[in-house]
Amino acid sequence: MGLLDMPVFTALTDKMHWHQARQGLLAENVANAETPGFRGRDLKEFNFADQVGPFSSATVTTTATQPKHFSVGNDGQGALSGQPMANFEITPEGNGVSLEDEMMKVSTNLMDYQAATSLYQKSIKILRTAMGRQA
Repeated sequence: MGLLDMPVFTALTDKMHWHQARQGLLAENVANAETPGFRGRDLKEFNFADQVGPFSSATVTTTATQPKHFSVGNDGQGALSGQPMANFEITPEGNGVSLEDEMMKVSTNLMDYQAATSLYQKSIKILRTAMGRQA
């Protein structure tokens, strides 16, 4: 077992993959904010407690639901599958994406990704220092 195979690093890696996949879905929602009938998607909230079992890195594939839509999700079968969002505002064209809400989610997602990345880097630095190597 290598140092980077430790559960904390695996969980942080999975968290960063989750944020990357979510950013793709949020970008899809923003890109289709004017598409009639489009309903936004989001990922199920990431929970470190769910990561206690066997760790695995999820994969993300691209599928298109309609020719005019951009798509960054997967086929709905993996751990990072998009779920329909609760749409509180529906435009007359049937679109359920609020551009303001999506931009707030994008900003929050970016800050959370940066926090996970920083924690990962600092954990590696601490391990190097503990092993007597230059951090």
